[in-house]
Parts: sequence; C-alpha cells; structure tokens
Amino acid sequence: MILGVLLCDDVRPELQAKHGNYPAMFSNLFGQVDPSVILNFYRVIDGQYPMALDECDAYISSGSKFSVNDEVKWISVFEAFIHQLYQQHIPFIGVCFGHQMIARALGGEACPSANGWGIGVADVKFNLEEANQHSWLTGSNSGYSLIVSHQEQIAEPPPNTITLAGSEFCPYAMIQVGTHFLGVQGHPEFTPEYSHDLIRLRRDNYPEETAEIALASLEQPTDSCSVAQWIINFIKLYQFH
Repeated sequence: MILGVLLCDDVRPELQAKHGNYPAMFSNLFGQVDPSVILNFYRVIDGQYPMALDECDAYISSGSKFSVNDEVKWISVFEAFIHQLYQQHIPFIGVCFGHQMIARALGGEACPSANGWGIGVADVKFNLEEANQHSWLTGSNSGYSLIVSHQEQIAEPPPNTITLAGSEFCPYAMIQVGTHFLGVQGHPEFTPEYSHDLIRLRRDNYPEETAEIALASLEQPTDSCSVAQWIINFIKLYQFH
C-alpha cells in the first residue's frame, strides 16, 4: 500500500531535533503497525501535490497551526484537492486540520469550539450502533483515547456523514463520509513526549488549569497504534470492494 501524506505544517523548529518533523512521526507510527506501508510525502503547504492522483492508493493529512477557514492560497488549493479526491473516490484520512477540511470541502462547517482548547489525551466513545457495523474497526470496544491539540472542530458535518465516535467536548471526533473518507480529530502520530513539550512551549496560549489537566492526562496510555491499524484496514477494505 502506498499512502500519500499531505503535509499541512511543520513541527515547531525548537522541537524538531528531539521529536522530528511530521514525516518522521508518520513513518514511526505506520512502521510500528505495518512496515509494508510505503509513505510518499507532499508539502501541500508549499504547493507540492502528486503529479497524478493514482500515485498513491490513499492519502492522509497532517494537522496544521492554520485554520481551514483562513483565507490563504494554499488552503483554498488544498480544499479543492480534497474535494477532487472525494469526487474521484480516492480514500482520504483527515487528521485534525484535515478532519476539519473534510467538513469545509464537502458542505459542512468547522469553527472555534465554545469548549476552548482540546489538548492532552482525550477519551471518546463509539456510537456503537454505527461502529459495530464496520469490520475495519478491529478489536474496538466502547471507545478509544488519543492525543489532541485543537481549538477548532467540526460544528456541522457534511452530507453523507456517519458519526463513528465523539464526546461531550468533541461530538464529531471520528466520522466517515461516503464510503472512502475518514476523519479523526485526534493525532495518532503524536507521542506523549512531543505533546508534553508542545504544551510547555505554547503554555501562554492555554488557561493554566487546562494546561495542567492536559499534562497530567499524558500519563495515561493512548490507542494510537489501534487507530493507525484502523486507518490501514479502512483503506484496504475500500480497495477490495
């Protein structure tokens, strides 16, 4: 399987020496779960895209410090590309920024959350009536835990959306749109160590209590490898249908 990683940002320069940039994070994640997955990287933030859509079997996005609503040229180009993937029935997995872009590109809405910043480890519950119908969600129980880092989230999902998981804080934490788009608000590629250092670096952005609770939450295990496996399963299931 060839998975195209659409890079929508860079890790902060102060953190790259210790934690690597996004290509290293995604390589580490998928290397742990399925070393046969080949990753191709495209810096869409710099206007770099595949020459042809079939260069990859599927695409996944990184997160971004930008908002999907920012009026910046590369974001409008990215939105058009995501819309094109949907029209061409090519699997796409939106992570954080990409998750929100699924909503924006396909007729939904993402905006700043009234709940404020989501940081640290977030627990979400499956909509079991829906989740139990999807064989690619292997080994899943009532929910999962994943590191998050977002101020905006989906407020209105697009048409043809199935809400697979959510919480009171983030109702649309995992969505499927149509048969071939999957959105995840959390970051399976983030490590607790990276999240810890990022929160410390950006501490002035958060209320003190929010930061303290988030840092403490990083002690609990996450389901990042399970989520990465679901992503692979989701792509394979679509390919063989």
